[in-house]
Amino acid sequence: MSKPSVLFARPAREPPSQRAALLLALALVLVWGANFSVQKAVFNALGPGGFLFARYLIMPVCAVLLLWQRYGTHWPRLARSELWALARLGLMGHLLHVGLVTYGIHWSTAFSSSLILALGPVFTLLLLRRAGYERLTRAQVAGVAVACIGVLIFLSDKLLRARWQASSGDLVLLVAAAFFSAYTVAAKPLIERHGGVTVMAYATLAGSLPVVLLSLPAGLTVDWSAVPIAIWAGTLWAVIVSAFIGWIVWGWVNAVRGVARTAPLIYLMPPVAGLVAWFAMGESYTWIKLGGAAVTLAGVALAQFGRLK
Repeated sequence: MSKPSVLFARPAREPPSQRAALLLALALVLVWGANFSVQKAVFNALGPGGFLFARYLIMPVCAVLLLWQRYGTHWPRLARSELWALARLGLMGHLLHVGLVTYGIHWSTAFSSSLILALGPVFTLLLLRRAGYERLTRAQVAGVAVACIGVLIFLSDKLLRARWQASSGDLVLLVAAAFFSAYTVAAKPLIERHGGVTVMAYATLAGSLPVVLLSLPAGLTVDWSAVPIAIWAGTLWAVIVSAFIGWIVWGWVNAVRGVARTAPLIYLMPPVAGLVAWFAMGESYTWIKLGGAAVTLAGVALAQFGRLK
Protein backbone atom coordinates (compact mmCIF):
# COMPACT_ATOMS: atom_id res chain seq x y z
CA MET A 1 0.00 0.00 0.00
CA SER A 2 1.46 3.35 -1.04
CA LYS A 3 2.09 6.12 1.43
CA PRO A 4 -0.43 9.00 1.45
CA SER A 5 0.64 12.02 -0.58
CA VAL A 6 2.31 14.81 1.33
CA LEU A 7 -0.15 17.16 -0.33
CA PHE A 8 -2.85 15.77 1.93
CA ALA A 9 -0.74 15.46 5.09
CA ARG A 10 -2.10 17.23 8.13
CA PRO A 11 -0.18 20.39 9.05
CA ALA A 12 1.91 20.06 12.17
CA ARG A 13 0.16 21.44 15.22
CA GLU A 14 1.79 24.20 17.19
CA PRO A 15 3.15 23.10 20.58
CA PRO A 16 0.90 24.05 23.53
CA SER A 17 3.51 26.51 24.79
CA GLN A 18 3.34 28.41 21.46
CA ARG A 19 -0.45 28.68 21.62
CA ALA A 20 -0.33 29.72 25.27
CA ALA A 21 2.30 32.36 24.48
CA LEU A 22 0.18 33.77 21.64
CA LEU A 23 -2.93 33.97 23.83
CA LEU A 24 -0.95 35.64 26.62
CA ALA A 25 0.54 38.12 24.16
CA LEU A 26 -2.91 39.06 22.84
CA ALA A 27 -4.19 39.40 26.42
CA LEU A 28 -1.26 41.70 27.24
CA VAL A 29 -2.02 43.88 24.22
CA LEU A 30 -5.57 44.29 25.59
CA VAL A 31 -4.23 45.07 29.08
CA TRP A 32 -1.71 47.61 27.83
CA GLY A 33 -4.16 49.22 25.42
CA ALA A 34 -6.80 49.63 28.14
CA ASN A 35 -4.19 50.84 30.62
CA PHE A 36 -3.91 54.25 28.95
CA SER A 37 -7.52 55.05 29.88
CA VAL A 38 -7.06 53.55 33.36
CA GLN A 39 -4.03 55.77 33.94
CA LYS A 40 -5.87 58.87 32.73
CA ALA A 41 -8.58 58.26 35.35
CA VAL A 42 -6.01 57.61 38.10
CA PHE A 43 -3.95 60.70 37.20
CA ASN A 44 -7.08 62.87 37.29
CA ALA A 45 -7.74 61.67 40.85
CA LEU A 46 -4.20 61.53 42.31
CA GLY A 47 -2.29 63.82 40.01
CA PRO A 48 0.70 62.46 38.07
CA GLY A 49 3.04 63.20 41.00
CA GLY A 50 0.80 61.39 43.47
CA PHE A 51 0.65 58.37 41.19
CA LEU A 52 4.44 58.29 40.81
CA PHE A 53 4.82 58.46 44.60
CA ALA A 54 2.48 55.47 45.08
CA ARG A 55 3.97 53.55 42.15
CA TYR A 56 7.52 53.74 43.47
CA LEU A 57 6.54 52.66 46.93
CA ILE A 58 4.99 49.54 45.36
CA MET A 59 7.54 48.74 42.65
CA PRO A 60 10.54 48.09 44.95
CA VAL A 61 8.44 45.62 46.95
CA CYS A 62 7.59 43.78 43.72
CA ALA A 63 11.27 43.77 42.70
CA VAL A 64 12.39 42.35 46.06
CA LEU A 65 9.70 39.63 45.94
CA LEU A 66 10.76 38.72 42.40
CA LEU A 67 14.43 38.43 43.40
CA TRP A 68 13.50 36.41 46.47
CA GLN A 69 11.32 34.06 44.42
CA ARG A 70 14.08 33.57 41.82
CA TYR A 71 17.22 33.49 44.00
CA GLY A 72 16.10 33.19 47.62
CA THR A 73 18.47 35.15 49.88
CA HIS A 74 21.46 34.72 47.53
CA TRP A 75 20.99 37.51 45.02
CA PRO A 76 23.43 37.77 42.09
CA ARG A 77 26.59 39.76 42.87
CA LEU A 78 27.70 42.30 40.29
CA ALA A 79 30.95 44.14 39.70
CA ARG A 80 31.12 47.76 40.84
CA SER A 81 31.17 49.00 37.25
CA GLU A 82 27.98 47.03 36.56
CA LEU A 83 26.31 48.47 39.65
CA TRP A 84 26.98 51.97 38.31
CA ALA A 85 25.60 50.90 34.93
CA LEU A 86 22.44 49.60 36.66
CA ALA A 87 22.12 52.87 38.58
CA ARG A 88 22.20 54.76 35.28
CA LEU A 89 19.61 52.35 33.88
CA GLY A 90 17.38 53.00 36.90
CA LEU A 91 17.55 56.76 36.37
CA MET A 92 17.02 56.46 32.62
CA GLY A 93 14.23 53.90 32.69
CA HIS A 94 12.30 54.98 35.78
CA LEU A 95 13.04 58.59 36.70
CA LEU A 96 13.22 59.85 33.10
CA HIS A 97 11.14 57.43 31.03
CA VAL A 98 8.34 56.56 33.47
CA GLY A 99 8.29 60.08 34.94
CA LEU A 100 7.92 61.70 31.53
CA VAL A 101 5.39 59.09 30.35
CA THR A 102 3.22 59.77 33.39
CA TYR A 103 3.09 63.53 32.82
CA GLY A 104 2.82 63.10 29.04
CA ILE A 105 -0.23 60.83 29.31
CA HIS A 106 -1.80 63.24 31.81
CA TRP A 107 -1.40 66.18 29.41
CA SER A 108 -2.30 64.26 26.24
CA THR A 109 -5.04 61.77 25.36
CA ALA A 110 -5.08 57.99 25.71
CA PHE A 111 -5.04 57.33 21.95
CA SER A 112 -2.31 59.89 21.24
CA SER A 113 -0.19 58.50 24.08
CA SER A 114 -0.39 54.94 22.78
CA LEU A 115 0.52 56.00 19.24
CA ILE A 116 3.48 58.21 20.24
CA LEU A 117 4.91 55.50 22.50
CA ALA A 118 4.61 53.01 19.63
CA LEU A 119 7.44 54.98 17.97
CA GLY A 120 9.87 53.32 20.39
CA PRO A 121 11.28 50.86 17.79
CA VAL A 122 12.20 53.79 15.51
CA PHE A 123 14.28 55.44 18.25
CA THR A 124 15.85 52.08 19.14
CA LEU A 125 16.86 51.56 15.52
CA LEU A 126 18.41 55.03 15.30
CA LEU A 127 20.34 54.53 18.54
CA LEU A 128 21.63 51.13 17.39
CA ARG A 129 22.79 52.78 14.16
CA ARG A 130 24.51 55.59 16.06
CA ALA A 131 26.25 53.08 18.34
CA GLY A 132 27.46 51.14 15.31
CA TYR A 133 25.50 47.98 16.14
CA GLU A 134 23.29 48.07 13.04
CA ARG A 135 23.33 49.64 9.58
CA LEU A 136 20.12 51.23 8.29
CA THR A 137 18.72 49.80 5.07
CA ARG A 138 16.86 51.92 2.55
CA ALA A 139 13.58 50.39 3.68
CA GLN A 140 14.32 51.32 7.29
CA VAL A 141 15.23 54.89 6.38
CA ALA A 142 11.99 55.11 4.40
CA GLY A 143 10.09 53.71 7.39
CA VAL A 144 11.52 56.37 9.72
CA ALA A 145 10.50 59.09 7.24
CA VAL A 146 6.99 57.67 6.82
CA ALA A 147 6.52 57.40 10.60
CA CYS A 148 7.56 61.04 11.07
CA ILE A 149 5.12 62.15 8.36
CA GLY A 150 2.38 60.11 10.01
CA VAL A 151 3.01 61.76 13.39
CA LEU A 152 2.81 65.21 11.81
CA ILE A 153 -0.51 64.29 10.16
CA PHE A 154 -1.80 62.81 13.42
CA LEU A 155 -0.88 65.91 15.46
CA SER A 156 -1.93 68.44 12.81
CA ASP A 157 -5.38 69.07 14.32
CA LYS A 158 -3.87 69.90 17.73
CA LEU A 159 -1.24 72.19 16.20
CA LEU A 160 -3.73 74.00 13.94
CA ARG A 161 -6.17 74.52 16.84
CA ALA A 162 -3.32 75.64 19.15
CA ARG A 163 -4.03 72.98 21.75
CA TRP A 164 -0.65 73.60 23.30
CA GLN A 165 -1.03 71.48 26.46
CA ALA A 166 -2.04 68.39 24.48
CA SER A 167 0.73 69.09 21.96
CA SER A 168 3.32 69.53 24.71
CA GLY A 169 2.12 66.25 26.23
CA ASP A 170 2.80 64.48 22.92
CA LEU A 171 6.25 66.10 22.74
CA VAL A 172 7.02 64.88 26.27
CA LEU A 173 5.92 61.38 25.23
CA LEU A 174 8.26 61.51 22.24
CA VAL A 175 11.17 62.29 24.56
CA ALA A 176 10.01 59.52 26.91
CA ALA A 177 9.95 57.02 24.02
CA ALA A 178 13.52 58.03 23.17
CA PHE A 179 14.62 57.46 26.77
CA PHE A 180 13.06 54.00 26.77
CA SER A 181 14.91 53.14 23.58
CA ALA A 182 18.14 54.37 25.17
CA TYR A 183 17.35 52.17 28.19
CA THR A 184 16.76 49.18 25.89
CA VAL A 185 20.07 49.62 24.09
CA ALA A 186 22.05 50.28 27.29
CA ALA A 187 20.49 47.27 29.06
CA LYS A 188 21.31 44.82 26.26
CA PRO A 189 24.85 43.81 27.39
CA LEU A 190 23.77 43.53 31.04
CA ILE A 191 20.77 41.36 30.14
CA GLU A 192 23.01 39.09 28.06
CA ARG A 193 25.28 38.56 31.09
CA HIS A 194 22.77 38.41 33.96
CA GLY A 195 19.31 37.84 32.49
CA GLY A 196 16.27 40.10 32.16
CA VAL A 197 14.82 39.43 35.63
CA THR A 198 17.98 40.48 37.48
CA VAL A 199 18.51 43.60 35.39
CA MET A 200 14.85 44.68 35.61
CA ALA A 201 14.69 44.15 39.38
CA TYR A 202 18.00 45.85 40.17
CA ALA A 203 17.23 48.80 37.86
CA THR A 204 13.84 49.17 39.56
CA LEU A 205 15.48 49.28 42.99
CA ALA A 206 18.06 51.80 41.76
CA GLY A 207 15.50 54.09 40.13
CA SER A 208 12.82 54.03 42.83
CA LEU A 209 14.45 56.18 45.52
CA PRO A 210 15.00 59.32 43.39
CA VAL A 211 11.44 59.10 42.02
CA VAL A 212 9.98 58.80 45.53
CA LEU A 213 12.04 61.75 46.77
CA LEU A 214 11.06 63.98 43.85
CA SER A 215 7.38 63.02 44.00
CA LEU A 216 7.17 63.22 47.81
CA PRO A 217 5.69 66.78 47.89
CA ALA A 218 2.94 65.74 45.46
CA GLY A 219 2.33 62.51 47.36
CA LEU A 220 1.89 64.37 50.65
CA THR A 221 -0.83 66.59 49.17
CA VAL A 222 -3.05 63.58 48.38
CA ASP A 223 -5.65 62.64 51.00
CA TRP A 224 -4.98 58.92 50.71
CA SER A 225 -7.72 57.99 53.17
CA ALA A 226 -10.30 59.57 50.86
CA VAL A 227 -9.10 57.87 47.66
CA PRO A 228 -11.99 55.77 46.23
CA ILE A 229 -11.65 52.01 45.95
CA ALA A 230 -11.89 52.26 42.15
CA ILE A 231 -8.84 54.56 42.03
CA TRP A 232 -6.87 52.23 44.32
CA ALA A 233 -7.84 49.33 42.03
CA GLY A 234 -6.77 51.31 38.96
CA THR A 235 -3.45 52.19 40.59
CA LEU A 236 -2.69 48.57 41.51
CA TRP A 237 -3.77 47.46 38.06
CA ALA A 238 -1.47 49.98 36.35
CA VAL A 239 1.53 49.29 38.60
CA ILE A 240 1.40 45.56 39.35
CA VAL A 241 -0.63 43.97 36.54
CA SER A 242 0.19 46.16 33.56
CA ALA A 243 3.72 47.31 34.37
CA PHE A 244 5.42 44.71 36.55
CA ILE A 245 3.69 41.41 35.74
CA GLY A 246 3.09 42.54 32.18
CA TRP A 247 6.76 42.95 31.34
CA ILE A 248 7.68 39.65 33.01
CA VAL A 249 5.05 37.84 30.92
CA TRP A 250 6.12 39.69 27.77
CA GLY A 251 9.70 38.55 28.33
CA TRP A 252 8.50 34.93 28.57
CA VAL A 253 6.39 35.32 25.43
CA ASN A 254 9.40 36.67 23.51
CA ALA A 255 11.51 33.75 24.73
CA VAL A 256 8.92 31.19 23.57
CA ARG A 257 7.75 32.75 20.29
CA GLY A 258 10.81 34.80 19.38
CA VAL A 259 10.99 38.59 19.15
CA ALA A 260 10.39 38.65 15.38
CA ARG A 261 7.04 36.83 15.72
CA THR A 262 5.91 38.72 18.81
CA ALA A 263 6.92 42.33 18.15
CA PRO A 264 4.29 43.00 15.43
CA LEU A 265 1.54 42.39 17.99
CA ILE A 266 2.53 45.68 19.65
CA TYR A 267 0.96 47.48 16.68
CA LEU A 268 -2.44 46.29 17.89
CA MET A 269 -2.02 48.39 21.05
CA PRO A 270 -2.96 51.84 19.63
CA PRO A 271 -6.21 50.54 18.04
CA VAL A 272 -7.11 48.87 21.36
CA ALA A 273 -6.28 52.07 23.26
CA GLY A 274 -8.36 54.10 20.81
CA LEU A 275 -11.38 51.83 21.10
CA VAL A 276 -11.24 51.75 24.91
CA ALA A 277 -10.80 55.54 25.09
CA TRP A 278 -13.73 56.05 22.70
CA PHE A 279 -15.98 53.71 24.71
CA ALA A 280 -14.91 54.63 28.25
CA MET A 281 -13.81 58.26 27.97
CA GLY A 282 -15.70 59.61 24.99
CA GLU A 283 -12.63 60.41 22.87
CA SER A 284 -13.49 61.24 19.27
CA TYR A 285 -11.33 60.86 16.17
CA THR A 286 -11.34 62.62 12.82
CA TRP A 287 -10.45 60.86 9.58
CA ILE A 288 -7.23 62.88 9.47
CA LYS A 289 -6.25 61.59 12.90
CA LEU A 290 -7.07 57.98 11.99
CA GLY A 291 -5.19 58.31 8.71
CA GLY A 292 -2.17 59.78 10.48
CA ALA A 293 -2.21 56.91 12.98
CA ALA A 294 -2.31 54.34 10.15
CA VAL A 295 0.59 56.03 8.33
CA THR A 296 2.62 56.22 11.55
CA LEU A 297 2.16 52.53 12.40
CA ALA A 298 2.97 51.54 8.81
CA GLY A 299 6.19 53.57 8.99
CA VAL A 300 7.18 52.05 12.32
CA ALA A 301 6.54 48.53 10.98
CA LEU A 302 8.60 49.25 7.85
CA ALA A 303 11.44 50.72 9.93
CA GLN A 304 11.50 47.75 12.28
CA PHE A 305 11.16 44.94 9.76
CA GLY A 306 12.42 46.47 6.50
CA ARG A 307 15.41 44.58 5.11
CA LEU A 308 15.95 46.08 1.66
CA LYS A 309 19.55 47.27 1.01
